[in-house]
Amino acid sequence: MRKTAVLAFTSFALCASAYAQQGDGTDVAISTHVFKPAKVEATDERIAAIKAPANFKVTAFAKGVKNARIIAVAPNGDIYVSRRDQGDVVLLRDKNGDGVADDAPLVVANRSGAHGLAIKDNKLYIATVKEIFVGDILKDGRIGKLKMILGDLPDSGQHPNRTLAFGPDGMLYISAGSTCNACNESNPENATMLRASPDGKMRSIFASGLRNTIGFAWHPQTGELWGMDHGIDFLGDEIQPEELNKIEAGKQYGWPHVWGDGGLNPQSTPVGEITKEQWKAASRPMTLGYTAHAAPMQMVFGNGTAFPPEYRNDVFVSMRGSWNRKDAAGYEIVRIRYENGQPKSFEPFITGFLTDGGRTHIARPVGLAVAKDGSMLMSDDANGVIYRVAYTGQSQVQNTSAVPADPMKQQTAKGVGVPLASARITAKGLMQLTSPSIASGKAIPIRHSEYADGASPSLTWKPVDGAKSYMLIMEDPDAKPTTPFVHWVAWNIPARIVNLPEGLQEQPRLTEPEGLLQGMTSRGSVGYYGPRPPVGDKPHRYHFQIFALDTLLDVPAGADRDTVLKAAEGHTLAKGVLVGTYAQRTTPPK
Repeated sequence: MRKTAVLAFTSFALCASAYAQQGDGTDVAISTHVFKPAKVEATDERIAAIKAPANFKVTAFAKGVKNARIIAVAPNGDIYVSRRDQGDVVLLRDKNGDGVADDAPLVVANRSGAHGLAIKDNKLYIATVKEIFVGDILKDGRIGKLKMILGDLPDSGQHPNRTLAFGPDGMLYISAGSTCNACNESNPENATMLRASPDGKMRSIFASGLRNTIGFAWHPQTGELWGMDHGIDFLGDEIQPEELNKIEAGKQYGWPHVWGDGGLNPQSTPVGEITKEQWKAASRPMTLGYTAHAAPMQMVFGNGTAFPPEYRNDVFVSMRGSWNRKDAAGYEIVRIRYENGQPKSFEPFITGFLTDGGRTHIARPVGLAVAKDGSMLMSDDANGVIYRVAYTGQSQVQNTSAVPADPMKQQTAKGVGVPLASARITAKGLMQLTSPSIASGKAIPIRHSEYADGASPSLTWKPVDGAKSYMLIMEDPDAKPTTPFVHWVAWNIPARIVNLPEGLQEQPRLTEPEGLLQGMTSRGSVGYYGPRPPVGDKPHRYHFQIFALDTLLDVPAGADRDTVLKAAEGHTLAKGVLVGTYAQRTTPPK
């Protein structure tokens, strides 16, 4: 039986941010379903019916693993699996090489909500909802004492499942999903890909507008980062497609207002009176789309497998399976074919986890990893089976060369090692910039730092004859390694305005002062980002730089400092600088 529910957008507007403006005339009816195929036992007969390409065989590597989620394989072949519902990580081994785990899962780490896993330099990294822990991998495969290196990841809401991977640049990449289906997030780190140093001391937003990119990986030839993002729910059985994106530094990928290759979400409204067309213009469209609501999970390239050569630069994605459409989709592993480093098409790889004509399922695929013997392992968090996909023809494990690191390093090196903005812009005159809370050369109050309120300071300047707008840039030349660190970029400050109040909104466009635009900081967020030097550093200098321009800049909201400075070339009438200092002597209490 099929029942169709036509939902007015008000029926799920509870997912919307309080900032969203209603009353714009939108009138859209949506046909959608909630359909969850029933779980049935993964019997030997049902496992034998799983479909794979010719000369591939799918078997049960381990059973009874319960809520098996993410898989990480150590260089020696040890297999680690996170179990979110059990709050632990288990170890599996196949010492005799028969394709079956030797023993029952051995618990080697316990942390509530353990999910994302990564291995580097003989250490296991574990992500929970808000923390990342690291522990040494001991000779017996157990994990030594865990140390927390990050404890302030954003709250989770609808998408709590953080995932981890080390990039070819040696940095730790962290997927942080959205708190909601479609809303304006209050924490800029939600719905992003984060980038952190292995010790957790440095962290930035690498890319944004990603609703929930659990699966991501680097192409073995090009070194470029690719990820599968979860589409918005309740837009219809066929909307929106699951998105394959090439994820690049500083880019925005549409969510929550734009989906796919340019579809507009009629329920959401950007803040600051930005139109959806403007949001779309600032967003990257997906590269390829897959069946809506299939729920992409872990992702792995075929290099390192013992599959035939034509598979080795393609990517594989586990699709956990739909609940928000009818007929059901997902419940499979898909292959994405690449040519010359670019994705061309999706195709089924391993199917048959959806059973009884789509009414039941034996598995919801999650984890995906390449084992030391070149087979592929897939975890099922429904019946707790770890599946093994092996090629039975003549082949051997490919010796993999290192993934190129230059693409990631080049992306993240932009704007680093350049002079301060005031030294890059010539001006005819000088301006005086003052603040009631910051005296020249003196300490900045803690309320303006990210260790406390994170409130932007009040700033005042005298009007400049002929000015059509003002531009403001705040930089820290003492930050390492991101020098200078950009803390604030604001432009098109109306010519009538000669004072900014304390605590401006941290969004791309302001409605008070009307039309003021803000851009990207080195953190990867928009708006003011206060001082946050490492605890114990000697005082950093923070340069608040004001520029009087003879024009309004035709630069979109959210642009970076260099884009804004380029547009301001030849238009600067006067400039001024206020320098304050900040040092954090002790770690603030949490």
